[in-house]
Amino acid sequence: MTVSTVNYVGGLRCEATHSSGATIITDAPADNFGKGEAFSPTDLVGVALANCIITTMAIVAEQKYKFDLGKATARVEKKMTDKAPRRIEEIILDLQFSLPADHEHRESLEKTIDRCPVHHALHGNITITVNTQWGVAL
Repeated sequence: MTVSTVNYVGGLRCEATHSSGATIITDAPADNFGKGEAFSPTDLVGVALANCIITTMAIVAEQKYKFDLGKATARVEKKMTDKAPRRIEEIILDLQFSLPADHEHRESLEKTIDRCPVHHALHGNITITVNTQWGVAL
């Protein structure tokens, strides 16, 4: 089990510290009274999803197929609702991989996209759109 701590540091900011000592600062977004100078808590949800998908794909590549996933990148777009209660309405991920489009395990890797733990944890009211592009020079 991982234990993290979160401390409110003022100015609508928090500092989260992982048991390893790594820290993340969050800031309320500019459209919700904050400065928007750091990830908002809801930004981290989208980023967590992208990290989890790429990590899960890398685990499958290494453990099941015995190869390195190579380079991968994600563009994360998060859309909030306009009406109360304020919540994430949609997360759009644009994933790019350096592996070629005709890679023999591409289809199997893409099937892991909706199997990552974060994807399973997100409430059904969030639309999740994932686009993939293979063979990208990263």
